[in-house]
Amino acid sequence: MLKAGLVGAGHLGKIHLRLLNQSDKYDFIGFHDKDAENGKKLEAEFGYKYFENLDELLDQIEMLDIVTPTIYHYDYAIKAIDKGLHFFIEKPVTQTLEQAQEILYKCREHGIKAQVGHVERYNPAFIGAKDYIQNPMFIEIHRLAEFNPRGTDVSVVLDLMIHDLDILLSVVKSKVKNIHASGVCVVSKTPDITNARIEFENGCVANLTTSRISMKAMRKSRFFQKDAYVSVDFLEKKAEVIRMKDAPENPTPFD
Repeated sequence: MLKAGLVGAGHLGKIHLRLLNQSDKYDFIGFHDKDAENGKKLEAEFGYKYFENLDELLDQIEMLDIVTPTIYHYDYAIKAIDKGLHFFIEKPVTQTLEQAQEILYKCREHGIKAQVGHVERYNPAFIGAKDYIQNPMFIEIHRLAEFNPRGTDVSVVLDLMIHDLDILLSVVKSKVKNIHASGVCVVSKTPDITNARIEFENGCVANLTTSRISMKAMRKSRFFQKDAYVSVDFLEKKAEVIRMKDAPENPTPFD
C-alpha cells in the first residue's frame, strides 16, 4: 500500500480524510492544514495524525492528496514533485494555464503520476451513456448550484463549469474553432454566472450555462446527434437515450 498524506482539511478535505482513512489501498499517515487549531481539533475528534510541519509529513509518505483552495494548488503540487511524490489534486488543477503546463512538464520529467479530481468522468449516468454519444452536433449543458462562499476564490468557470468542459472535450473528437463567452459577478468578486458557446471544427456547437447563485440545483447535459438524443443527469445519476429507427441519411420534409 502507498503511504498517503493530505494537505488542506477544509470542507472537502474532511471528506477526503475520511475516505483515505477508510481505504484499504492506502496506508494513511496523516495530514497538514495551515490552521493549526482546525488540525488539532480534527486529530482529537477523529484520530487522524496532524502534522503541523508540512515537510515532516512529506518525508513520511509516497502520495499526497492536495485539497486546498485553488490559489495554493500550484505551490503544493511543485513541492510534491520536488519531493518525488505522486499526487491527487482537486480541480481546477491551477489558476492559470501556464502553471498547469509547468506541473505537467515537471511530472513527465520526474516520472510523477498525478490525477485531477474530475469526478464527473466516473458518474454512473455518464459511464452508462457515453458509448451512445457518437459524433454529437449540438450539445446543451446546464450546471446550476445554490450559493456557497466556498470556491469563490475562482470564477464559476473554474469552480463548476470545468466539470462540463472536461466531459465536453472527452466526447467531441474535434478541435475548438471559436469560443464566445460572457460572465457576470453578482455576489462575489469573480463571475458567478457564465454562458459559453463553443464551436468545433467538425461543426459541433456546445452551449454551456453555469451558475452558482441559483435557487435550484441542476447538472444536466443533452447531446443531439443524427441518430439519437442522449440526456445525462449528473445530479440524479440518470441517463436517457432516444434513438431514431432507420434514420435517413438525407432527410426530406416528409421523412
